[in-house]
Amino acid sequence: MNSARIKAYIMLLVVALSWGIASPIIKYTLDAFDPAVFLAYRYFISTIIAVVTLFFVKQHLPKKFPDLILLFIYAFLNSVVSLGLLFFGMQNTTVLDMSLITLVGPLIVSATGVYYFHEKITKREKIGMAIAVLGVLITIIEPMYLNGNNTVRFSGNLLVFGNVIVATITTVISKKLLRNNVNPLLLVNTAFIVGFISFLAYTLYTNTLDINVIYQTPPIYHFGVLYMAAISGTLAYYLSTKAQKTIEISEQSLFSYLSPIFSMPIAVIWLGEKITPSFIIGAVIIAFGVALAEIKRTRYNKTQ
Repeated sequence: MNSARIKAYIMLLVVALSWGIASPIIKYTLDAFDPAVFLAYRYFISTIIAVVTLFFVKQHLPKKFPDLILLFIYAFLNSVVSLGLLFFGMQNTTVLDMSLITLVGPLIVSATGVYYFHEKITKREKIGMAIAVLGVLITIIEPMYLNGNNTVRFSGNLLVFGNVIVATITTVISKKLLRNNVNPLLLVNTAFIVGFISFLAYTLYTNTLDINVIYQTPPIYHFGVLYMAAISGTLAYYLSTKAQKTIEISEQSLFSYLSPIFSMPIAVIWLGEKITPSFIIGAVIIAFGVALAEIKRTRYNKTQ
């Protein structure tokens, strides 16, 4: 194994850890901030970091017009749509549900890679994906049939699943841009700047941005926003996009399975979330489907 791949694996491990910790932090911090205000605040910090980075590190916009358009599409989807769905969804659901639903993300990314990047997928992988998706569907609709028609949590689960779909799209777009030699740091910084402008405009339009409320919020919630901006934001997104230049899209997606391993214990211990029988059923079905799909892929890759 060459050193470039090892570095990419280390980067993705750091990303998985930072994003795993991020989920409980988001849920906790949303007790103090409206999702749109949280994101505007978070992207404000990220934009400051981006501007400083742009000053010291030369980053040129793509010369080709299609790449430039694709860059801004990526930035809007990745910052506004994807995280908007996640944050508004997290406000109404649990970290445990979110962790299970996002487990299907790597499989959807791998299936997408078959179409866009001509990666191979076996019949067994297809069956595993179908089983995992079934487990996710059970998790999504569980609040409707076991918790007295809990439409709020159900809507939260749907929004989180929407985040998974949009994240898949942005993964494919970023891979295309990286193949066209677009700087990974430019991808990250553009997304943050677009996110800040968009959510600032939204909070001003809806009159949800109150500087006095932000100022009076206890420091621990501000630390949550700072973590999301600097660690789970700038650092993690940069490492993730940089690693994509070295390894395949399907291989990168495997590291996404590690994030729930970090987030679920924290949700139970810190946030006091409960592991229910329906959660266990969904988790078992998803885990079986994921294992069926990914073990086969691992064997296939080793023979290449």
